[in-house]
Amino acid sequence: AQLAESGGGSVEAGGSLRISCSASGGYYSLYSMGWFRQTPGKEREGVACIAPDGSTTYADSVKGRFTISKDNAKNTLYLEMNSLKSEDTAMYSCAANGPNRCPAPVDGKLFTSWGQGTQVTVST
Repeated sequence: AQLAESGGGSVEAGGSLRISCSASGGYYSLYSMGWFRQTPGKEREGVACIAPDGSTTYADSVKGRFTISKDNAKNTLYLEMNSLKSEDTAMYSCAANGPNRCPAPVDGKLFTSWGQGTQVTVST
């Protein structure tokens, strides 16, 4: 299983960004996938999860601003981020092979495949 994130970059506060995660070598439509983020010195935070049936779970900090989606035909996971804040600055990683239903909160220990991450920087 291989995951590769893309689309990170720098954006001003209030702006939008969409990051992607291309998956290969697995049956990703059968298990939940998620987005996580981490900044130096802080614990990894589960941002969003999407289950095989399309149901989603979000961290309270991003509800109403972020949207997770996936294209099963392209084996690609997306995270649309709107109304970005400086506190959203982090390394964002995608994860796959999670449980059949998204855990709440989104727990990274339940996912077995990880990408390398893409940096998102929000400036004020």
